[in-house]
Amino acid sequence: MIKFDKVQALIERENLDALIIMSDHNRRYLSRFTGSSGALVITSNQRYLLSDFRYNVQAQQEATEFEFVLQEKGLLESIVNLLNETGAKRVGFEGEHVNYNTYKLLNDSFELIALTGEIEEIRMIKNSEELKLIKEACRIADQSYEHILTFVQPGMTELEVKNELEAHMTKLGASGPSFDTIVASGYRGALPHGVASDKVIESGDMVTLDFGAYYKGYASDITRSFGVGAVSPEMENIYNIVLESQLKALAEIKAGMTGKEADSISRDVISANGYGKNFGHSLGHSFGLEVHEQPGLSQKSNTVLKPGMCITIEPGIYVDGLGGVRIEDDAVVTENGLEKLTHSRKELFIIE
Repeated sequence: MIKFDKVQALIERENLDALIIMSDHNRRYLSRFTGSSGALVITSNQRYLLSDFRYNVQAQQEATEFEFVLQEKGLLESIVNLLNETGAKRVGFEGEHVNYNTYKLLNDSFELIALTGEIEEIRMIKNSEELKLIKEACRIADQSYEHILTFVQPGMTELEVKNELEAHMTKLGASGPSFDTIVASGYRGALPHGVASDKVIESGDMVTLDFGAYYKGYASDITRSFGVGAVSPEMENIYNIVLESQLKALAEIKAGMTGKEADSISRDVISANGYGKNFGHSLGHSFGLEVHEQPGLSQKSNTVLKPGMCITIEPGIYVDGLGGVRIEDDAVVTENGLEKLTHSRKELFIIE
């Protein structure tokens, strides 16, 4: 498989005898093992999965391309014993995922080489199997949004909306939400990450929902804003500006562009309409096994977009004391532009 070819190339490039993978998402990505405890040890000619007796059967069923090693004592001790058996001396590890105590124990026995973001870089490009799961996670989010528009009424709290939304995603097949659902109504819409509260949704409020589903380990991430009763002319104008900027980005972003260039497409529209200072976050980010992955679409990102990257496009405007609007779609970068993965309505919808 391509991902193993890239891992082997990494081992050769860094002149490693072995590579240890301990982070949950990287372990799952490489092995398909979904258990909560374990580690991978990969050498130039062998792949091992270590875990405890709870996952004896599960590990061997899921991680078919790995030799299962049952840890008899602690996980770290088992890793050390296995590395010694392979004769490894120079060992790579995930620098951003290993704590100091683990590093110290391993460093007593091996020459450690910290690798930062190397496996995450391999994960940037999604294969057809991953895209199939991501598309299903997006379908669940789309259908759940259409459902929630029939549910929301003035007098409900944001938490009631959140609970109904997450329950419906689960009903459609999600294992759960991919992050803490945001429901921000009225003045709280000015909070880009205003997770659901006990605030009552009132007539005249603009409501922003930012949510996503996990489906078989893969995430979706969608944002929609809608009105409950007639919204103010300023909020309607803000909505139209955000929508224009989002549609422009969806139409113009393409492979070969940097994250910074992609961000500017949408940001320039918002700035030209006088709300540049009210768009304080990046245009988007990548997603997959995690809802936030690399690369980002920000004013600082020089990473070049490539076909197979899954990204969000989510411009927003936030005005303190008034409210906010954000519109977000998921998309995959193709040779010719973007293929949109979320399809629920984006015209300004008003719940009467």
